Amino acid sequence: MAKMICESILCFFFVFIIYFSAICVSAQTCDNTTGIFKPDSLYDKNRRLILSGLASNVTAHNGYFNGSIGLDPDRVYATGMCAPGAEPDVCSRCIETTSESLLRTCLNQTRAFSWSAEETLCLVRYSSRSLSGLLVMYPRVALYKIQTFTIRNQTDFDHVCKKVMFGLIARTTFSSSSSSGNNSSKYYGHNESLLSFYGNISSWMQCTPDVSPNDCRTCLERTVIDYENCCRRHLGGLISRPSCFFRWELYPSPPSVSNSTAITKKDSRNSGGIIAAIVVVVTIILIVVGLVIFKRRNQKQEIELPTESVQFDLKTIEAATSNFSERNKLGQGGFGEVYKGMLMNGTEVAVKRLSKKSEQGDTEFKNEVVVVAKLQHRNLVRLLGFSLHGEEKLLVYEFVPNKSLDYFLFDPKKRIQLDWGVRHDIIRGITRGILYLHHDSRLKIIHRDLKASNILLDADMNPKIADFGMARIFGMDQNVANTARVVGTFGYMAPEYVTHGQFSTKSDVYSFGVLMLEIISGKKNSSFCQMDVLVNNLVTYVWRLWESKSLLEVIDPCIREDCKSDEVTRYIHIGLLCVQENPAKRPTMSTIHQMLTTSSIALPAPLPPGFFFRNEPRSNPSARGLKPDQTSSKSITCSVDEATITDVNPR
Repeated sequence: MAKMICESILCFFFVFIIYFSAICVSAQTCDNTTGIFKPDSLYDKNRRLILSGLASNVTAHNGYFNGSIGLDPDRVYATGMCAPGAEPDVCSRCIETTSESLLRTCLNQTRAFSWSAEETLCLVRYSSRSLSGLLVMYPRVALYKIQTFTIRNQTDFDHVCKKVMFGLIARTTFSSSSSSGNNSSKYYGHNESLLSFYGNISSWMQCTPDVSPNDCRTCLERTVIDYENCCRRHLGGLISRPSCFFRWELYPSPPSVSNSTAITKKDSRNSGGIIAAIVVVVTIILIVVGLVIFKRRNQKQEIELPTESVQFDLKTIEAATSNFSERNKLGQGGFGEVYKGMLMNGTEVAVKRLSKKSEQGDTEFKNEVVVVAKLQHRNLVRLLGFSLHGEEKLLVYEFVPNKSLDYFLFDPKKRIQLDWGVRHDIIRGITRGILYLHHDSRLKIIHRDLKASNILLDADMNPKIADFGMARIFGMDQNVANTARVVGTFGYMAPEYVTHGQFSTKSDVYSFGVLMLEIISGKKNSSFCQMDVLVNNLVTYVWRLWESKSLLEVIDPCIREDCKSDEVTRYIHIGLLCVQENPAKRPTMSTIHQMLTTSSIALPAPLPPGFFFRNEPRSNPSARGLKPDQTSSKSITCSVDEATITDVNPR
């Protein structure tokens, strides 16, 4: 009841503000002519899923993204776009807000679109069929300000307006020649002009970059005609179609402004009443919001999950996995078991079932849903949804058929399938995935548990980074953080993280360096345990060979015949740069990507790695009780079967 009252008050409040300020900023158009779907159907879930990741995809693809999710007939196509020059966080907010508005407004329509013009201008559009490359003219939305102005000479005004509008159309469609590919600046135009006797007029036009220049021109010309027929006396407005929009704002000279007589009289007689009404509305809203906050604080604290994530019913997951049958079990991780399943529509999924005994289960479950739901990248495993029912906490992922990298890499027979070409592509794919997490996503994410078992391989052996239960979100300007609870896997953890609890993007770089050396050598970092007092892990082994100029010995015998030795030794060199003891000396992922893809970039000589022996007996930093001012250049005795640890107290 309180929620309904609150929504009614808010609705009245916004209508009130829009009426008296007479400004429109957005509209949702739900197309009833193309079909409907049942709420909570697979189409609805796919719609929510693709819209939940649309903001991050748009910011990661230069302001424009066009993609799809699911299989026919439940496949959903979506487009997102922001105005050129929009800051990533502003663009992201616009896409998120517009997506949420569409979900609230278009309850069962298979096609909808919305142009929003609040902080910036953005488009969100979804459909049950691909609209890429098609000129879509309908439905059309026309919004305009209530305030009007007097046109002194209709003929002169129309002549000047047409010159401004059609000049902007020419400029907008011409912009395609100076913009390459599909990006938000391809068809975009903005103009400010002075209209004699009337004032300054600002106008904006944009088409989706997938249409042809002729189609863009057709869409904009038709939209300008609509403006002339319905709205040219209004001070501002927005006319939009699925493929284009036109917006204008007239800032008039004082003598030319006139509102309709009825509104003017109402304003002059009732200004005191208007102010009183605003005060009453705001007071009621504050009271209702206060009651809601008070109620929430007194409720039992629960896991808060993002509303845009798809929530599966427990019975659906039980049916898909044959009630978590042992024959469907794919493996077991630090926080539970993973099962293969098949949904009713034939989609194969991997279901991660968090252990009921795990003390950190709630934290990792929430963390993984919150983090992964906002990420969309071809080298990250895709979260399809979750299920939360009593003690059962389930994460539903896309099914990746070739298991994990360690399944092939560390098996003497299976690793033959990983020739140098495959390993080369796996290294680069992992690089792109981490680069997205660190730099290209609107969230800055530190994975904290990169290792071979957390790299899944799809049907084409493309890598997908998985298991974000330990990931941490950084502020975009944040570079380092400290923790009293070290989590991760010995052998992959950076020395500053193990000994002092400091982690950053450079911690992931260290883990990536270890992983890279494992991929090239076919050996586990921990496989050297007790082999040699001076060579207790792979990193130390590779460093010794670097010093003796014998790097070719690092290469897995399975790939020595078919690889280019210069290329592989360069990759080993980059791996050693990643595992240097000093985090500041390690390259960033963007630099690593450049090093891997551009052979002309000169590589600096690496410094000794972390946890490297310097003619000292073996020692475990945690066992010896290293203090913060002591060097971390010691070795851990060995990794313990690459087991994920969750409670190590740094000193």
